Amino acid sequence: MNNAPVLPESAPFNVEQRMWLNGFLAGLTNTAVAGLAGGHAAAPAAPPSVTPEIPLLVLYGSQSGTAEGLSHGLAEKIKAFAFAGGAVRIRPRVLGMETFKDIAWASETKVLMLCSTWGDGDMPDNAVAFWDWLIGGKAPALEHVSFAVLGLGDHNYTRFCQAGKNLDGRFADLGAKRLLPLCECDTDYEAKSEAWMERVIAALGTLVSDAADTGPAPAKAAHLPTSINGAAQHGGHPVPALSGSAAAAKAPSVYSRKNPFQAALLENHPLNAKGSAKDTRHISISLLGSGLEYRVGDALGIVPRNCYELVDRIILTLNCLGSEKVALDGGDEMALRTALINKLDLRRGSERLLQVLLETTKNLGDRRRLADLLAADGAKAKAYLAERDLLDVLRDFPHTRLDAQHLAATLGKIAPRLYSISSSPKENPGEVHLTVGVVRYQAGGRLRRGVASTFLAERVPLGMTLPVFVQPAAHFGLPAVAGKPVIMVGPGTGIAPFRAFLQERRNLGDTGRNWLFFGDQRRQYDFLYSEELAAMHASGFLTNMDLAFSRDQEEKVYVQTRMLERSKELFAWLEEGAHFYVCGDAKRMAKDVDEALQRVIAKETGGDAESARAYLARMKDEKRYQRDVY
Repeated sequence: MNNAPVLPESAPFNVEQRMWLNGFLAGLTNTAVAGLAGGHAAAPAAPPSVTPEIPLLVLYGSQSGTAEGLSHGLAEKIKAFAFAGGAVRIRPRVLGMETFKDIAWASETKVLMLCSTWGDGDMPDNAVAFWDWLIGGKAPALEHVSFAVLGLGDHNYTRFCQAGKNLDGRFADLGAKRLLPLCECDTDYEAKSEAWMERVIAALGTLVSDAADTGPAPAKAAHLPTSINGAAQHGGHPVPALSGSAAAAKAPSVYSRKNPFQAALLENHPLNAKGSAKDTRHISISLLGSGLEYRVGDALGIVPRNCYELVDRIILTLNCLGSEKVALDGGDEMALRTALINKLDLRRGSERLLQVLLETTKNLGDRRRLADLLAADGAKAKAYLAERDLLDVLRDFPHTRLDAQHLAATLGKIAPRLYSISSSPKENPGEVHLTVGVVRYQAGGRLRRGVASTFLAERVPLGMTLPVFVQPAAHFGLPAVAGKPVIMVGPGTGIAPFRAFLQERRNLGDTGRNWLFFGDQRRQYDFLYSEELAAMHASGFLTNMDLAFSRDQEEKVYVQTRMLERSKELFAWLEEGAHFYVCGDAKRMAKDVDEALQRVIAKETGGDAESARAYLARMKDEKRYQRDVY
């Protein structure tokens, strides 16, 4: 029995000092008890080798899994680092922001938050309730907390990294102290997030050292790695490296976002009938030999190449040959044309590009215009760049003499694109399917092409390879318990994960009922996977299939229209424990579906909007309302 004394919270020590002393006393007591239990007189106890542990909370707000993955990576780095020369260990725990109610905020002293921004400035789904709580008047004062925020976003959106900005500002408003300023990452976030993690660990090291300087000398700890990238620890001891076949059996696939697998394209065929205003493709990709595994609900990352025609136009506009050597971040050196095709983001210019143009042009008119765009807070530059890609900017200032290296230095890296997987690995072993809406439109007198969608549709011949990786979706998947009813709302390419869900349930023999709401423009042309879905419905496996083709009648009909029409039965399914899923456009469709669902709940319960929102909040807490929106 452990009768170790414990210092009261009123003792004149800070949290770290109190934890160390309690650990010391526990070790001292255990040593004495162990000696007595052996039947011998207890020898004078030597100071035990106790390594004090300081708790740290890592919270993530994640929609597609990126922030969650980074959070776990950060935790591993912190575990492996030897703070105060190995005398202190920081013990991180990683939680989703949806768990905020279970956190004892009065006891937390160090909080790191990694949060993506979804849509145009929105919180990711698992952070919505946390944010509402923070701003709703129930959040406690946080003067005792030191914090740092990493925001993930996309500069193509006006409210770039707004979720991270919100959290950073609100924690400061509640009295918390910043360990570091807010870090805002664009879609090519890898290098910046790694640098932020290094700075976080350095800042934590300073806090620990300051605490050690004012507290009792800690006991000498067992050796810990001093490198942030050192071996992972388990229970305070290095995990032995596996070798030979044992390592091969236990190690996951070596392929990842940083090291994508070169996968062969197996199939590329249109899903829309001739006469459609859309071009949607069914894409099948081989995963044989990769070791990559996925589950339904996950996404496949594609590392695209830029349009060759666009690249050649940029080179002509620069009056270059394309063979000029350029050095990129990370030390890579290659021909300009190769860099523009494979490495650099051409979707937009940057304020850095405008500044370089200003510095290199000798045309007075261009200089005045560039100076005006870059004046004050940069709002004019942001508005200008939001509507133009790189070629537009270069053509707007034709009198500049921008060389290849200057151009390359102003551009970010081309970012991978994530596509919801539309197949079950049980039904399609060794391959993965995607449902891709190809983006093409006219603007500024020329044809614009979606980078990844036209890469898949036009620039990868069958049998050729493309770089891919699996992006797990921890918060989007089938119910853990078989037999649960599921309701799926997926218009257009939003059908993708639900085709996978249905294939998976059929292969598992899951007897749970399935209800699909699907819609698009015209049934004759745009009923994606119509034969497959019709067969499932005819067999009874797909219990309900409600269709909404907006342009087949004078009055527009959407999936949310069908939901309201089926209000009574839809609510009955929810009351029976159904899981409700949405996939597709975040800006309009997902918001309209959410509003329609609240109207269904309010109508069928006789309640008001507030009670409907509370009902949905409970569903989210129970993981019964999940969204894959973009």
